[in-house]
Amino acid sequence: MSETSRGLRPTVDAWEWQLLGSCREADPELFFHPELERGAARQHRDAAALAVCAECPVLRQCRQHVLSHRENYGVWGGLTEDQRDAIWSERTERRKLRQAG
Repeated sequence: MSETSRGLRPTVDAWEWQLLGSCREADPELFFHPELERGAARQHRDAAALAVCAECPVLRQCRQHVLSHRENYGVWGGLTEDQRDAIWSERTERRKLRQAG
């Protein structure tokens, strides 16, 4: 019989860091843009959300989560949607170069 419990953690342990996030005390609308928000309004909202993230005790865990689970919307882990898209695009390009290699 195979050992299935090795390496597995209860869900609460894997996600418990979220309970400590500074964003829990902030307005959720700060982290997710309204439909069609552009320009200065979006930049100001993103900057305010990033300021909350900058002081967050679980910034590292949040960033690791968002980059590994491809959260597409909102500010997560101190990264905007555009910043995450750039990171994911760079990773894809590096992967393609290695495979072509």
